[in-house]
Amino acid sequence: MREHHVTKLAVFFLLLTAANGGEGNEDKDADFIGEDAKLSGIIIPGFASTQLRAWSILDCPYSPLDFNPLDLVWLDTTKLLSAMNCWLKCVLLDPYNQTDHPECRSRPDSGLSAITELDPGYITGPLSSVWKEWVKWCIEFGIEPNSIIAVPYDWRLSPSKLEERDLYFHKLKLTFETALKLRGGPSIVFAHSMGNNVFRYFLEWLKLEIAPKMYIKWLDEHIHAYFAVGAPLLGATETVKATLSGFTFGLPVSEGTARLMFNSFGSSLWMMPFSEHCRTDNVYWKHFSDASRKHHHAYHCDEHEFQTNYSGWPTNIINIEIPSVRGDEAYPSFIEVAQANMSGMECGFPTQLSFSAREVSDGTFFKSITDYDPDTQRLLYQLEESYHGDPVVNPLTPWDRPPLKNIFCIYGLDSKTEVGYYFAPSGKPYPDNWIITDIIYEIEGSLYSRSGNLVEGNPGAASGDGTVPYHSLSWCKNWLGSKVNITRAPQSEHDGSDVQVHLNVEHEHEMDIIPNMTRSARVKYITYYEDSESLPGKRTAVWELDKANHRNIVRSPVLMRELWLEMWHDIHPDKKYKFVTKGKRGPLRDEDCYWDYGKARCAWPEHCEYRYVFGDVHLGQSCRLKNSSADLLLHYV
Repeated sequence: MREHHVTKLAVFFLLLTAANGGEGNEDKDADFIGEDAKLSGIIIPGFASTQLRAWSILDCPYSPLDFNPLDLVWLDTTKLLSAMNCWLKCVLLDPYNQTDHPECRSRPDSGLSAITELDPGYITGPLSSVWKEWVKWCIEFGIEPNSIIAVPYDWRLSPSKLEERDLYFHKLKLTFETALKLRGGPSIVFAHSMGNNVFRYFLEWLKLEIAPKMYIKWLDEHIHAYFAVGAPLLGATETVKATLSGFTFGLPVSEGTARLMFNSFGSSLWMMPFSEHCRTDNVYWKHFSDASRKHHHAYHCDEHEFQTNYSGWPTNIINIEIPSVRGDEAYPSFIEVAQANMSGMECGFPTQLSFSAREVSDGTFFKSITDYDPDTQRLLYQLEESYHGDPVVNPLTPWDRPPLKNIFCIYGLDSKTEVGYYFAPSGKPYPDNWIITDIIYEIEGSLYSRSGNLVEGNPGAASGDGTVPYHSLSWCKNWLGSKVNITRAPQSEHDGSDVQVHLNVEHEHEMDIIPNMTRSARVKYITYYEDSESLPGKRTAVWELDKANHRNIVRSPVLMRELWLEMWHDIHPDKKYKFVTKGKRGPLRDEDCYWDYGKARCAWPEHCEYRYVFGDVHLGQSCRLKNSSADLLLHYV
């Protein structure tokens, strides 16, 4: 029976399915019959990770390429380069009411193809690959096609507009219910980046759609586990850069064009950094009172906000020079600046102001630059209408642990990550009216400027994942209880000799956990924080992956391996521990086997062997798994 579990390999880290028939023994399937053996997987992609297709006929002058219904818009680099103005019409939204351009409408694609490659092609396909590796793993481990469900969305819209225009959250609820009927078991939610914000909003929206007594019951029946990968739980500072100077996404567009595009989206404020000490009143209970659904919810901060520096972040998010004159003279020419300097008039010099995360999220910053930037009126309108005034939840507030049975918060750390900016007037008109004069980075627990100078502040114990700061990623550590088990192990395959374990480590609420463990500079580690005792019947885990990049973490073989093993462990009838053991990591796929040149043989000889197949071009390719890896897999039970 145990050998059957191995030979079929009909489980996947994300989407699990009942094992197919064994070799002449029908009773072997009995161990997989049941709720946990029929899990489905629901993938919620991140920002700009869903294809958008045209829903209009648009004639593009001076270009042989027009937009016809179902033509790819995001991301079609050919049309972007040859018909930029037409392409922008299909991408931009009205900055106030979030409607499409009168000449072109775009809508998100559906199915797995919408999230695998954004720009399919021999060259552009690999460069724009997002979830394709996940699908390959599913196929390799025998997952049925109807077990994988992608839920793409229009990532340009604010959360309330997603529901108002597309009924997205109604459809998402039906997706969970359909998956339960189809597979016979609950689903695993896998969300990346802004997809976690979408899932959070769904959980709050769901409270208002079903009876309060049925809420927890619905969650338990429909969601087995939630994997939050690269979640900007307190926002991301790169959003500020995109708002003021533009973020090109690696596309061949100017920063000014990128700023126009980004600021037309209602979602542009969804990942703004905010303070962990500021919240709104209880939106949920207002829906059971006589108050209107459009009632403004008070935004208030506790005393810690005013006792700590920078709203708890490493440094101020924005440092900006405010021009000394207004109106048409707000951005003087070079000659005017020189004359002001020669005259010695101190009033001619700009004033530098600094703003914390709270002052960014509550609108204080945008109000301060209203006279100098025409886009702030739109930002303030969207901030009030779609976020602070949202009838479901204010997304710019910290969230507590969702009431789900199993939560795994996963992110990379110790990469160079932007945490603060210095802006100054450029002397150019909007949208190029601001330039970045300096950037503050967090690097492995220290703060440095772009020039390499050390900066004072409150750096965390580590740095972020290259996009989201550590302070925001690690907020989910507050979901752990007072006693946490910590394990640190190498990311690569290992025999268990370099595994460090600390049991029952004390953890204070809203305090970071810093493990007292050794670290080799030549090894990339993965550190696990696990708690299954604080909340009865619920498990919480935090995984930190050294040097895992925010945008590439969903393609990380290490992450896919760990998720697969965790799910293998969860559904196994003979499991002995609450979480999968970390004592050993051996090869699971042929790709994990490699040639050991020092010993002139395949590494991991107990699991890998040399087996040449026509087409192999080097020794490593000929190292493959042996027919059975039963002993290795059973080690993870």
